[in-house]
Amino acid sequence: MKPTVLILGARGRFGLAAARAFTEAGWKVLGQIRPGASAHLPGVQWLPLDPADGAALAQAARGATVVVHALNPPYPQWAKQVPVLMEAAIDVAKALDATLMFTGNVYNYGASMPARLDEDTPQRPSTRKGALRVAAEQRLADSGVRSVVIRAGDYFGCGSGSWFDIALAKDIQKGKMTYPGAMDIATSWAYLPDLARSFVAVADKLAQEPGALPRHTSFCFAGHQLMGNDWAQLMQTAAQEKGWLAADQALKVGAMPWWLIKSLSFAVPMFRELLEMRYLWHTPYALSGKKLAAFIGVQPVTPLPQALRAALADLGK
Repeated sequence: MKPTVLILGARGRFGLAAARAFTEAGWKVLGQIRPGASAHLPGVQWLPLDPADGAALAQAARGATVVVHALNPPYPQWAKQVPVLMEAAIDVAKALDATLMFTGNVYNYGASMPARLDEDTPQRPSTRKGALRVAAEQRLADSGVRSVVIRAGDYFGCGSGSWFDIALAKDIQKGKMTYPGAMDIATSWAYLPDLARSFVAVADKLAQEPGALPRHTSFCFAGHQLMGNDWAQLMQTAAQEKGWLAADQALKVGAMPWWLIKSLSFAVPMFRELLEMRYLWHTPYALSGKKLAAFIGVQPVTPLPQALRAALADLGK
């Protein structure tokens, strides 16, 4: 029989990427979506149920051995929703006696984080959102459920909802790129289909060897380490290939208007949340993928030009 995975928040950006990856790998995929919502992806059985209704979800997802927590509320709702959604995911995983997999990020490490991050790097969050993520992961570790956290940097690919589409690629068809930070500081980026395939690879290994990991484990996903200058070169090449720039024409690169975001932050909650994380654009960091690679073998890594073309296509560009 095919193994079964339940994806919570399967209509979201990472949720859809995970649904595709698990489907392509031969898993039976159950996708939780909000009541009244609709979604379309071949091979996925949709479950229009509230994530807080653990009993109904567990009943509908009988036989699932893996639960992927891909529920991610908007920033202004984090304080209220992050603990609630983690509790809901834990309840469902317990009811199913399933392994709970969660997408971690680098907020946990804080503004004093070193340039090289791994699973043993001390977590010293310097923001409210970082503290919320540390608390959520600690609750997961203390819950007793079998759990795996895979931590990654900024997302790109599989649609909208990250700095890639709201800044870097927003005006690429006009031959322009906006970059939120220093052009010569490298940060970590995760192409979502690669991250999703890493989730599948870990789940596949655990399906074959249920005791291969401790009760709670975290991994770092290396992804790509890129400076703003790297993105500018990649974007320029892509724009020239598409005919948005002439072969001898350079991409125009502009800075993020942080002054404007700051001046409007008193009235726009999302701007306040973005300002809190601004330090990430001025702090060099890279995630070590050695532990993950040792467990699953070669990590899925799509070559950057190919990943960029696909990410732009996902945005209708």
